[in-house]
Amino acid sequence: MKELVEYILQYGNLNQQQIDLISRKAEEIEIKKDNYFSEAGKVSVQVGFILEGIMRVCYYNNKGDEITKYFIEENNLVVDLESFNNSICSSAYVQAVTDCKMIVFSKADWEELLQTIIGWDAIVHKIISRALMLKIERRSPLVSEDATTRYLSFMEKYPNVINKIPLSYLASYLGITQSSLSRIRKNIR
Repeated sequence: MKELVEYILQYGNLNQQQIDLISRKAEEIEIKKDNYFSEAGKVSVQVGFILEGIMRVCYYNNKGDEITKYFIEENNLVVDLESFNNSICSSAYVQAVTDCKMIVFSKADWEELLQTIIGWDAIVHKIISRALMLKIERRSPLVSEDATTRYLSFMEKYPNVINKIPLSYLASYLGITQSSLSRIRKNIR
């Protein structure tokens, strides 16, 4: 819980009573590797915070290929925001790449925090804005850089992830085949 509180306090101030309320609403869970936190075709009903592990957001394209959009590391919030906020079916999957320990909030508890804690909506807005900026920073180079440069950038941006994820997920994220990724890795060594 300490990790979540420290994370939230980067974006705004809370008093002890507010922190205690957040703690009471939080539930710690474990999600095993390859299981889903949320799924396409279903409404996302939880906000999570990763204490340990790595998750990925993925979808299937019209050819049936699995595409990894991005990875989410420890000490970050996880939610399919559009699905959660609008109670609509998600178009993506949020999957555990490794065994994960998380703190989760139900939609009802999250809404109660928004109603009860003055300034909570501003904190959440700052967190979401920062997450979107990071997502754009990480995805933009994938369009313009060659595959080797994309791989080297990934290694730099995700040093704790690179050796914990299947190569198929990494290749999908980079927009290349696994054989191309193997060649790139071989040439770099």
